[in-house]
Amino acid sequence: MTDPHEARAYRRKLLFFLGVATFFEGFDQMALAQLLPSLQRDFELEDWHLGALVAFVNVGTVIAYVLVRQADRVGRKPLLNITIVGYAITSFLSGLVPDPLSFAVLQLLSRVFLIGEWVVSTVYAAEEFPANERGFAIGLINAFSSLGAVLCAGVVPLLLRAPWGWRTVYFVGTVPLILLALARRSIRETTRFSQLSAEERRPTAILRIFGTPYRRRVLQLALIWGLTYLCTQTAVTFFKSRAVDELHRSEGEVGTIISVAAVLSMPLVFLIGRFFDRFGRRPTATFVFLTTALGCLGAYTTTELPLLFVSAVLAVFGVSAVLPALNAFNTELFPTDLRADAFAWSNNLLGRIGYVLSPLAVGAAATHVGWGPSVAATALGPLIALVLVWRWLPETSGRELEETAKL
Repeated sequence: MTDPHEARAYRRKLLFFLGVATFFEGFDQMALAQLLPSLQRDFELEDWHLGALVAFVNVGTVIAYVLVRQADRVGRKPLLNITIVGYAITSFLSGLVPDPLSFAVLQLLSRVFLIGEWVVSTVYAAEEFPANERGFAIGLINAFSSLGAVLCAGVVPLLLRAPWGWRTVYFVGTVPLILLALARRSIRETTRFSQLSAEERRPTAILRIFGTPYRRRVLQLALIWGLTYLCTQTAVTFFKSRAVDELHRSEGEVGTIISVAAVLSMPLVFLIGRFFDRFGRRPTATFVFLTTALGCLGAYTTTELPLLFVSAVLAVFGVSAVLPALNAFNTELFPTDLRADAFAWSNNLLGRIGYVLSPLAVGAAATHVGWGPSVAATALGPLIALVLVWRWLPETSGRELEETAKL
């Protein structure tokens, strides 16, 4: 595409498409967090069952490794198509299940497709936008995920009143995805992937990346992801359970807190990509990670409503903003033929260990000491991760991918 006006128009259309696609990653994750009390009553689950359920569902984010790494072989577009259709089907079926095991299995499959969709959308943004807009594009796509969480938090209390109860959430969430699946035809393969040779696209051994100079960086990012997920995967997920069970707040009141907190955090979430381009990846990451830790700590230690609300705002913002921060590093520090594979290893297969184990450990601990102390302890994760970001990861803002991959 040589016409600059046509190129900009296509990038705008692509950005909107990818944003709508990632919208459902946030929608689905917030749905599970909002529906835990309802699921607990409906399926007669205990507290540790909730932690086990969330942990099992999150295994899907690890299994997504198998799907994500195929993007370096079959292409970004075919894989994006598969993930959109796959999630639409599994989301709808989640509303029809008769028991908790069936629900857990279908939600696990949903996470496989959702995370695949999220990763490929991020890779699309990294490869199709110029250096001075790349941080903004990655940030905006992830902001749409946060928007999905906001909308979900707002509509769940209303949908719970419908005749189908919590099942309605999964029925409603499927409809826009069908429209998105039809609109995908106007999106083409990324230019950088199209320029790869047949040799570079051929199937590769699973451990191939560990025979390259990038093996150390994969492990470094995996540890940073894992430490971050220790906190972000539980900070919002169990907020409602803590507020209802331990602080004796009503579900409607807590739902309102989460909804308003999400709305107030959204403007900054949408601006964070601009901050990455203007101030740099590492300085902006510092602000994001510190806010995340502070929000989590406050949300699970305070009891007064005003402080609880402020903490919820910080936590929701932080959980949303850490994703574009690490996504930028994860896509910019690897070459095109290894980009999806590197993301799959560092995020899906290794980094998600913290994502899976955190709710399981927190759920078990909550049985003995309660949700507050159990989740508050995870705030240490982002602080350690931030130290490692400054120690291991180079600044990448303002440079093209071909340059950042050599840093």
